[in-house]
Amino acid sequence: MARGGFRKDVPTPDGKFRRSQVLTTYGPGALVDLLEHSVLIKGLDDWRWAGPPKEIKEPRLQERLVSRRLLSPQGTLRAPPVGDDGEADRFHGIPARLFPRWFVCQHCRALRREDHLAWHHGVPRHECERGRTSKVVPVRFVLCCPRGHLDDLDWVGVGHPAGPCTAPSLRLDEGATGDFAEVVVRCHCGQFRPLIELKRAEQSPKCSGARPWLGRDSHETCGRPAKLTVRTASNAWFSFVETVLSIPDADDPVGEAVAREWAILQAATQHLLPGFRAIPSVQVALAGFTDAQVLAAIDARRSGQTARRPGVRVAEYQQFLAAPAETPGEQPAAGVTFFARRVAGAPPVGIGRVVLVSKLRTVSAQLGFTRLAFPSRGLDGEFDPVVEMAPLGQNQTWLPANEGFGEGLFIHLDEPTLQAWEQRPEVMSRDAVLRAAHAEYQRNFQTAGEFPGVRLHLLHSLSHLLITALSLECGYAAAALQERLYCAPATAPQPMAGILLSTTTPGTDGTLGGLIEEGRRFAAHLTRALRLGRLCSNDPVCASHPPDGRDERALHGAACHGCLFVAEPSCERFNLDLDRALVVPTLGHPAAMAYFPDPLWT
Repeated sequence: MARGGFRKDVPTPDGKFRRSQVLTTYGPGALVDLLEHSVLIKGLDDWRWAGPPKEIKEPRLQERLVSRRLLSPQGTLRAPPVGDDGEADRFHGIPARLFPRWFVCQHCRALRREDHLAWHHGVPRHECERGRTSKVVPVRFVLCCPRGHLDDLDWVGVGHPAGPCTAPSLRLDEGATGDFAEVVVRCHCGQFRPLIELKRAEQSPKCSGARPWLGRDSHETCGRPAKLTVRTASNAWFSFVETVLSIPDADDPVGEAVAREWAILQAATQHLLPGFRAIPSVQVALAGFTDAQVLAAIDARRSGQTARRPGVRVAEYQQFLAAPAETPGEQPAAGVTFFARRVAGAPPVGIGRVVLVSKLRTVSAQLGFTRLAFPSRGLDGEFDPVVEMAPLGQNQTWLPANEGFGEGLFIHLDEPTLQAWEQRPEVMSRDAVLRAAHAEYQRNFQTAGEFPGVRLHLLHSLSHLLITALSLECGYAAAALQERLYCAPATAPQPMAGILLSTTTPGTDGTLGGLIEEGRRFAAHLTRALRLGRLCSNDPVCASHPPDGRDERALHGAACHGCLFVAEPSCERFNLDLDRALVVPTLGHPAAMAYFPDPLWT
């Protein structure tokens, strides 16, 4: 059979995933469960392409990363490599290494390192008795710390609290239920230790600073208390992903074109520029600009005199507000990546405008990752500076990225109505309660970042209600819709109060237009969303839930899985900072606290 078929002598991959999942789920440093063992995704230095890497260009994102020193001025964004499903090898694709290196025998419960096992056709086995081998599984506990370090537990040391023995032979007893309190490490010498003892502060091991995704011997100084965690725990790996929308730069179009092709044009001169124009991508980018305009933009970029751009979200917000009214029969031109039109007619009470985004391109890049502490964002979209990102490679000359094409629906709240709502005594009282909960949460969990305010709680809660309402008719599952919040207080140079609900796919065909069609019926969907928020199946428990900052759940007001929580891919704030009592009148709360009055939807 041809290469890539089902020949028995051709190795096939142990596992596979989509390239879009690399940034969010299976990036460098992530642990992945396979059929017979668990592996750790290696760093960027080990990634290999069968041909030239696909470069993804987005000047606004690259400039942002360069300004934050996450990428060099010559750095690039690349799509992850593609492996060969028919013939796996180490020369292309994303490699992984075995981790953890300790296994538990499913027959005798022996705890052994990988080099003390028998391997048959890539499958580890333990020789329980002479001539008999049994299946083993990776041990389910590893050590990690918030800086991203990861290491195996010193199982020999753990099993010998009174001192080492001459010939350790360990077993891991997990009890009848597998409950952590029943897990005990034993040695044939008679010594043992319950694993739960390592949860005590005085027994907690110190972090070794190991970075095995960068190499077996890669370490750095740490010494912080390491946390014993389950390797498949949801907090074992959090990705830092930065996403921008591809929007036109109306103030400097030639500068934007030059920035998009800067890898080539940075060497351009008056004599070389005509030759560079023959390159297809440069020809498309510079169409309509004279050589003099292009050379002036190149000189300005070389000297650092490029126009100062507004913040990423501010620029996007301004583009949405500037969208002209929709004209019947108008279609975006071929090759356009951003096309937005405002819905004609008066919007519902409290809504400033509704914008249909029929052409949308997003570019996302992974910056790093962390463990244990999730990467929370501020109002401006910046990550919490207290959370330290672990590097993706030893030499980060590029970052993994992907691009998506699709459509979106932008909802803008009326600013005067919003500011009047924020001044109500009932809203100010709720602001004080949520602010106190945020401060208590910071003290308990040593986090930073300012309190986002009731404006963001309102936007975030309304966004989740709209996701649920729209998914009933737009043709997309709720998990396929993503939110992007635009929020800045009334005192900011550019006050913002907007929600972008979008759906994108990696393909160039984009999506099917379901959001655009339903956006023209936005008033009906808003009514349905407000009715969904009026009463939760868990009321009155949900409605009366007090935010007190003692755990993650306690940052919420009236919010739970029955009303506001949505799928993780849809929410950019990890289902935090939610309170439907700020959106609609809710059981046990004054009606004046809600932004939308009863007559709108009853």
